[in-house]
Amino acid sequence: MKDCLFCKIASGEIPSQKVYEDKDIFAFNDIKPQAPTHVLIVPKKHIDKLSSLKGTDAELVGKMLLAANKIAKDNGLNGSGYRIVGNCGQDAGQLVFHIHLHLIGGRKFGWPPG
Repeated sequence: MKDCLFCKIASGEIPSQKVYEDKDIFAFNDIKPQAPTHVLIVPKKHIDKLSSLKGTDAELVGKMLLAANKIAKDNGLNGSGYRIVGNCGQDAGQLVFHIHLHLIGGRKFGWPPG
């Protein structure tokens, strides 16, 4: 999508601190981290929100989770743990309407989230 912030980041049009990339997924450090590790994992394919996913997107979502696992392992989080968050819609706190996962770790989290 032409005006999508995350599409522009994934394509390299807007610079970012890249953490991971393959043919389908791009991951980069969040500019306002909520933990020592805070990475955004986005598909290169534009999908506006999680509720817009179709059955044909199942493999893509699986790749996002596998990328999260690799990034967590690379950052030494597998032992202590990490959180993966996906917000869907404005009331849930989705600010950029391109699906993405937040991988956050490196500190202790409470439940429920604030």
